[in-house]
Amino acid sequence: MIEKIELQWLLSFQAVYEQLSFKLAAEQLEIPTSNVSRHVALLEQNLGLRLLERTTRKMISTAAGKQLYQSITPLTCAINDALEEVSQFGDSLSGHLKVVMPDLPFLAEIIADFCFEHTQINLSCDTHLNPQEGLLDGYDLVLRFGRGALEDSGWVAKEIIRWPSCVVASPRLLEHTALPKSLSDMNKVPCITSLSVLQGMPWRFKGEQTIQVQSDYKVNSGHMAKAAALKGLGFAILPVHACQTEIDNGSLIKIALNCEPEDLVLYALYSGRKYPLAKVKAFLDHLISGLKELNLTTS
Repeated sequence: MIEKIELQWLLSFQAVYEQLSFKLAAEQLEIPTSNVSRHVALLEQNLGLRLLERTTRKMISTAAGKQLYQSITPLTCAINDALEEVSQFGDSLSGHLKVVMPDLPFLAEIIADFCFEHTQINLSCDTHLNPQEGLLDGYDLVLRFGRGALEDSGWVAKEIIRWPSCVVASPRLLEHTALPKSLSDMNKVPCITSLSVLQGMPWRFKGEQTIQVQSDYKVNSGHMAKAAALKGLGFAILPVHACQTEIDNGSLIKIALNCEPEDLVLYALYSGRKYPLAKVKAFLDHLISGLKELNLTTS
């Protein structure tokens, strides 16, 4: 049967299944919408069954369509990877580079500069503060934060930046809250935690120590956590560099505990194959070089 099916038909079906729209699939594939519609129709005709049910209001997959999508997606990804690995023997980098990362201002120019130098690279960059494991599928590279040991996965993790951190509080908070002197005291005081990134709670300290803390203020932003700490809404763990000015002028007080928080680390994760794709390696080399110029790397 395979000799009767063209690869482009499968790619068009795959895009339509993901987008639930011929128009959006065509934009993704950069081909006319009529071509996408024809490819899916030819695929259905040769298979002798419906893969997608169309109405005037929406499109849904049939059971057969779902089965086909789940079966071919690993295969098309493997073919694409094989072609791109072979392409590294050429003189220039090319192809589609899919990255997901936090929206960090200092990375914007570095990434733009990479694409300016490698004009054959087609970049798709999605911004998420803490991409979940299921989100990693289909991406070439993921930049994400971590404190302490990372969970096991099939991805290679490379440390990009490490920021020492500290627990801080405002003088306003300490006027009516007892000063904690050890980790055991921290679960008795109000704390500012993350909503989902870094697993939120428990707080992680060096030596693989963790504590559960009380939190009525949960955010996914270091800037918001710092603002809340300055207002006296609770104790916060912040990178030292992000609050050193406030510590120096007395608007935040560094809390001396019997253990330091785990460092905040930005990791780059990529597929666990023996060698990274050429475009991923080149991107990482450029990223680390750019961060060194900004004096942001720790290596």
